[in-house]
Amino acid sequence: MLEVRLAAVRVDLQSNTPVILLQEKGGERSLPIFIGAPEATAIAFAVQGVDVPRPMTHDLMRDILAALGAKVERVVVTEVRDSTYFAEIHLELGGRSLEVSSRPSDAVALATRTGSPLYVSEELMEEAGVLIELGEEDGETEPDELVGQFRQFLDTVRPEDFSA
Repeated sequence: MLEVRLAAVRVDLQSNTPVILLQEKGGERSLPIFIGAPEATAIAFAVQGVDVPRPMTHDLMRDILAALGAKVERVVVTEVRDSTYFAEIHLELGGRSLEVSSRPSDAVALATRTGSPLYVSEELMEEAGVLIELGEEDGETEPDELVGQFRQFLDTVRPEDFSA
């Protein structure tokens, strides 16, 4: 497993589809995942610390887990099958470890609310990761720069590039 950080939540202008970029910590690869608009909004709200008058779905998930005494240990984006990404939410409850299957967008939204670490399987990063140059100053790439580099990647990628 490779630890990643949520590098950006943006809208791809060509397809008008929200995308998250999970960037490898200490590395140059990023995993782009196209997600739905409600999930993108939920993730962006959590990242920006936006307070809403009533809990959103992922806030409710966090609150239910806390009320049950469960802790989100980590989120892992595990694989892609037929252009669909899969993730797992790893929980600790009463000394037991549990894994719950999830869409990556929901898992990332929950992780942003709980401060839980994000991971991508090494195989998935090898298969679908995109090389992005890191900024020289602080080792981090600005979100707008990441999106620009990702758009450049989208202009050159072909479906057969992802076939096994």
